[in-house]
Order: sequence, then C-alpha cells, then structure tokens
Amino acid sequence: MCEWYRRNYACGHHFTGASEWCYRYSQTQKRCKVVVTQVDYDASVCKSCMKKGHKTEVPWEHMIDRTKITGTAIAWKFRNQSKGEFLSGNRTQTAFPLALNFIASALGSGILFSYPELATITGVQGVVVYALSSSLPLLIFAVLGPIIRRKTPEGFVLTAWTRQRYGTIAMLYLSFMTLVTLFLYMVAELSAIGQVVNALTSLDGLPVMIVQCVITTIYTSLGGFKISFITDNLQGAMVVCLIIIVAITMGVKTEIDTSLIDTSGLLKPTLLGWQLLYILPICILTNDFFLSGFWLRTFASKTDRDLRIGVSIAVAVILCVLTMVGVTGLVAAWSGALPLDQIADSGSVAFFLLLQQLPAWVVGIVLVMVCTLSTAAFDSLQSAMVSSASNDLFRNRLNIWWIRAGVVLIIVPTVVIALKAPSVLQIYLISDLVSASVIPVLVFGLVDRFYWWRGFEVVVGGLGGILTVFLFGLVFYEGDAQRAANLLIISEGLYADDWSVFGAFVAAPVGSFLWGFGALGVRLGFQYVMAKKSGRRFDALDRPIGPGFTPDADGVPHTVSREEYTDVTSDVEIVKPAGKFF
Repeated sequence: MCEWYRRNYACGHHFTGASEWCYRYSQTQKRCKVVVTQVDYDASVCKSCMKKGHKTEVPWEHMIDRTKITGTAIAWKFRNQSKGEFLSGNRTQTAFPLALNFIASALGSGILFSYPELATITGVQGVVVYALSSSLPLLIFAVLGPIIRRKTPEGFVLTAWTRQRYGTIAMLYLSFMTLVTLFLYMVAELSAIGQVVNALTSLDGLPVMIVQCVITTIYTSLGGFKISFITDNLQGAMVVCLIIIVAITMGVKTEIDTSLIDTSGLLKPTLLGWQLLYILPICILTNDFFLSGFWLRTFASKTDRDLRIGVSIAVAVILCVLTMVGVTGLVAAWSGALPLDQIADSGSVAFFLLLQQLPAWVVGIVLVMVCTLSTAAFDSLQSAMVSSASNDLFRNRLNIWWIRAGVVLIIVPTVVIALKAPSVLQIYLISDLVSASVIPVLVFGLVDRFYWWRGFEVVVGGLGGILTVFLFGLVFYEGDAQRAANLLIISEGLYADDWSVFGAFVAAPVGSFLWGFGALGVRLGFQYVMAKKSGRRFDALDRPIGPGFTPDADGVPHTVSREEYTDVTSDVEIVKPAGKFF
C-alpha cells in the first residue's frame, strides 16, 4: 500500500464500501495493487487478515474534498472585495467562461434520476423532448438579455428591470417567487445528492449533504458571485471530461440484448411523450426566468456577442450531456439491468442499476462527477439567492457582513427540509407551475408598444393563473376540491395517465392572461371614473416617460443606452425611479 494508506490503516487494507475489494500493500513492488477479497461490511472485517476496526471510506472522496477545499482557498483570496463585486460581475466575462458557467449552473445531480426515469416511461421520444426542452430555453437569455441590460444596465437580476418597469410592489412579488424557487431548487439539489450517495455507496447521504453545505457556504460567503463563477468554470470543465469518460466506458462495457429492444416498446411514441412536447418547454422556459444565477451570468457577459456565443456553446453541450444521461434509462432496460416488469417501480434508479454492471473505478468517477455537479449547482443557487435578496429587499444598502450571514442562515432550513423532501421531480414541478402562471404576463411588458401594461396586471394575472389551475382541477375532477388542490402541487406526478397535468400547464398561462386583461379593464375603468370625478384629464393610457421609455426628438420612445446610466459595479445601488404599479 502507498505510504499515506500505510500510515492510516494498521493492517494495510482499505475498505471502499462500494465493492468487494481491499487494497493491500505489496512489499516487493512498493505500490498499491487491488486484491479481490471477501469483505464483511457489517462487521468491518477484512477476511484476508481478520482484523477489525477499519475506517470505511471511498478513495474518491479525497478528490471530492480537494475540489471543494480548492474553492474555499480561492474564495479567501477575494474576501476583501467590494460589495458590488461580491454581488455581481457586470460586463467582466468572455464567451468561454460564460459557457462553462451556464453548463455548471444548468446541470445538477438530480438529472441522474429524472432523465433516465422519463426514458423508461416515454422511450426515445421522451429523451429527445426532455433534452431539447431543457437546453434550448437557455437561448432566451441570449435574446432577452441584451434587451433587459440596455433597459437596466445597472442591474444584475430580473427584478431590477421589474422594479423599473412595474413598480416596487411587482418587484417584491417577483422577488418572493424567485427566492422561493431558489430555495426549492436548493432543497431539491441537497435531496438529490443524498439519494445519489446512498444509491452509489449504500452509505447515509446526510454527512455528504452537510459537508457540501459547509464548504459551499464558506467559500460563497467569502467570495460571493465571483468565487461562484470561478469554481463553476473549473467544475463545468471537469464535469464535461468525466461525462465523456463514463459515456465511453458504458458504451464499451455494456452489452445490449437486442431481443429486449422491440419488447420494451421504448422506440414507439406515447401519449405522455406528445403531451411533454408542450409541458416541458413551458415548464423549463418560464422557470429559467426565476433562476437568478442565469441572470447574474447574463449581466456578467462583456458584450452581447460574448453572451450569444457563450449561451450557444452551453446549449450544445447541455443537449449532448442530457441526451447521454437520458439514454442510460434505455440502455438499462435493453441490457436487462432494469427488468421490464420493474420499470414502474424502479425507473428512477435506472442509471444506478446500469452502473452496477460496470467496474468499480467507473462508480468512483460517477461519484466525483455527481458531487461536482451538485456543488456547482448548489453554490450558484446560494450566490443567486444572496444577490437577489440584497438587491430586492435591501436595495443593495445592506452591509456585506450581514449579506454573508444570510448565506449561512438559509442553509439550516434547507438541510432540514431536504431530509424530508418528496420526489425531486415534484419539487421542480411545483416551481414550474408557479412560473408558468407568473412569467408570461411579466415579459409582456418587454414590448414597448404595450406600455399601458402595469404591475397591477402582472400581480393579478400571476395569482389568477394559479387560481385558474385550481378551477381547472375542480372541473376536471368533477368538483373534488381535494384533488383539485393536489393538482397545484402535482401530487400525482408528471407521469399521470390522464390529461390533468397537461391541462394544468395550459390553464396556468392562459388563465394568467385572462386575469391580467380583466385586471387591466378594472384598473382603466377605475382610473377613468376617478379622472371624471376629479375633473382632470384621463391619462392612464399615456405613454410613460422614464427609464425604458425615454422619447427621442421625434417623440418616438427608445430604450436608453448604457452610457446614460452610472456604472455602479464597484458599489451597486439602484438609483432609477420605480415604474407605475397602478
């Protein structure tokens, strides 16, 4: 055994906890070699020497720990940065680092459950639809990012534009939805990493969850957005390399039983597969607007060209990665790792059933990859939550040490809820349903010709969209209020064998616009009556003058340029007046 292990393990043996191997020191070769042996894990006994008391540990954990500690070391370097640098990095990043960041932020350990599971249910059709629906919506940041940045160049999250366009009430409303979404994603990510560690090693995932929280909290509270960006660069590159290695190994080592391909029916289209053509794009596209981490990276691009190139690269890589992960569900079924009669019960662990047929070193690489994915996603969510809360609730006037304390405080409830969390996919779906109600009526105001659309319509429309889902449930379930309420939290999952989930995601955006235009009529009617009553001119439909609506000499509104604003990246503070809510 190598010197490090010899010093730490009395008998020179090391239990992996994931396979029936131990490492024995070779006196003649002076190096580690692998010896297959029978290991009694319950008694922690190595049968080769019958000694007890060995410490159970996965060698790959040392690599994982080093990557996390590296992030902390880098964060220490940036501990004295200004508040503005802590919260954002406006116009500082080129295309390739942006691409790596979008990749790292978009992928999390939960993909190893949801994508293979969907593949076992909807087959090839589901894999393609899910991968395209998860990757292509990122292009919206390349399209809308430059527009919003020109309107609000001093901002770094979507709520900055919302305040300027719709007023403070609408901004706080969106901020609440955003912070809740980020919190749910943090819970889902911790829950997923705990489940992955348990599936790969049969060990309790809680210690890994706690270690990840402690390490990411330390370096995020020290370095803020900048350290999140730097570590995501490293983690994004690392994940891509590891996925390539795992994909090649699975392709070489896995044997497909061709007789199972036709029997499985996974090459045929399904009703759910067709429903997902609508459900998944509307879910993921609207929910991406809530993820402040993407907006922080959008505003961090040096130029619009860097943003377009970076997002395009990220979309291509994410599409390939998610397709490969989804295909593992198909391969698990076709190789016999997942028996066809157990798909309904075990589809969510298809990836791990397939992994059991591969060498132990592949399991180790996957464990490193998973922890890297989870850490990258988790620190991005932490950084985004802190930046959003500072910007929205305190207008960036809060002392940086209070901001850092906030990073620490949000971790405790996150871990507690993650331990009791339901399905990871269900957490995402709840957030998706809310975003499908809120976002369509919000982005309506990006078009200047709809200048008459105000914050009142946005808030009423978003809440009305959620109410519409409940009303749809009452009709669909023939007056059963309990099942209608359960539809709001997608309690029966995405894979219900009826039209309930599809109908919910149609009702949400359609209902939001119906309620929004209804609110518009009420507001205009009220303002018209008040104008007549007070004897003043009715001006509710006049074009606003202000940020985003500054008129040219010919009276035609244009979006103000960046030069008309003060660059405040060194000490971020919003100075523009809020838009009209009512």
